[in-house]
Amino acid sequence: MARIRVLVVDDHRIFAESLTAALAAESDVEGSAVGSAPAVHRCLERAIADGRRYDVMLVDAELGSITKVPAPRQPEQIDGPPDGITLIENARTTYPELRAVVLAEQDDPRRAAHALQVGASGWVAKDSSLSRLLAVVHGVLRDETHLPPALLTGVLRELTAARRHRTESERLIESLTPREQEVLRCMVAGLARKAVAERLFLSPHTVRTHMQNVLGKLGVHSTLAAVALARRAGVGPIDLDLPADMSRSLP
Repeated sequence: MARIRVLVVDDHRIFAESLTAALAAESDVEGSAVGSAPAVHRCLERAIADGRRYDVMLVDAELGSITKVPAPRQPEQIDGPPDGITLIENARTTYPELRAVVLAEQDDPRRAAHALQVGASGWVAKDSSLSRLLAVVHGVLRDETHLPPALLTGVLRELTAARRHRTESERLIESLTPREQEVLRCMVAGLARKAVAERLFLSPHTVRTHMQNVLGKLGVHSTLAAVALARRAGVGPIDLDLPADMSRSLP
């Protein structure tokens, strides 16, 4: 019988190694411990090279450092909160078959809901028993979602509110013209006004007008707020790897 491969990610070394040893004492589990996001990248990449992928990743919610993992051999720094939830979001983008569970010191419905939205399969207290943790590991491999009972009501409330906000955000995005949506996607990609002008073959003055229109129609007062709203609505960045004339034709 194939053993379940578990990767424990926690920058408290003693905790990570102790938990890994406890898990590995089980007949059907083998584990490894790492203490940082860059180490996660190296570990997952090495596992793929060896043909021995990890099945489940247990991640400290308060992990100290964060590195984006867009593709094997291409780690790069990104902006964002330095926590394990961001790591899960980035790792799951590259390794969608990997199940991820958040290890948390305290219950937080908002963060738990966010973790589920970015691809986590569970939220477990750090002081949970080994039997509970093993049940979660086996459960997420059956495509189950595991949350502490005390979190369920709060998480459902947060997810409902997030869906409501997404629907409203989608409605606002639909009010933009196709050109304004192009400009917004450039903003999501982090391009400054001059770069947007060059990308879309427009004058900086025209780009400035489009940006002002975007902010006005979305009812926000800053580029940061517009980008946040766009992301809630599922609007991604313009593909900077495509030639400008091709990216302009994308939806």
